[in-house]
Amino acid sequence: MAKSAKMKGFLPNGVWKKQQARMKAGQMRTAASDNDTAKAAQPESIQPVGPLPLLQSLALHASPEVLNRLWLLIDSRKGADPELSHSARLLARGTPRVAQKLGEEAIECIVELSTGSRLGLIGESADVLYHLLVAWVSAGIRPEEVWRELEQREKVSYLSEGDDVALKRLLGSVQIGTTKIP
Repeated sequence: MAKSAKMKGFLPNGVWKKQQARMKAGQMRTAASDNDTAKAAQPESIQPVGPLPLLQSLALHASPEVLNRLWLLIDSRKGADPELSHSARLLARGTPRVAQKLGEEAIECIVELSTGSRLGLIGESADVLYHLLVAWVSAGIRPEEVWRELEQREKVSYLSEGDDVALKRLLGSVQIGTTKIP
């Protein structure tokens, strides 16, 4: 599905395309170009439109917290009218359709990675994350459950760094049944 169609419910007509065009034309300031890593990227010429100042403000200050907010939004759409909400439509079609969409988006992400398209990979990565969040909602998984699992893996990774770490030697000598330790 085209990006502008996916964003239709979030941004007014053409705003998403205009933002993308500005980014390509270099009209978007970035934190790096301002030599201020604490400052979020902000478009210079975008003014809040209609009832969307909060959404636009959130978009200007991108952070990983967007995943938690998006999960809450998707979860709130579980019982919404499928004609009005893409998330509601996906959830209403059931787990097999949610799984199929996640798989399709993952493949599209792999294709973009394989072709070396940076912008394509960014867009498809966002699609994968969105559909993964839909899958979590469908399965009754909250983001913090996944964050805790990632933190456990992070701890194991820190404990196993370097050849002189006892845990790494131990893990190397024992079959633990997983290769998912970073």
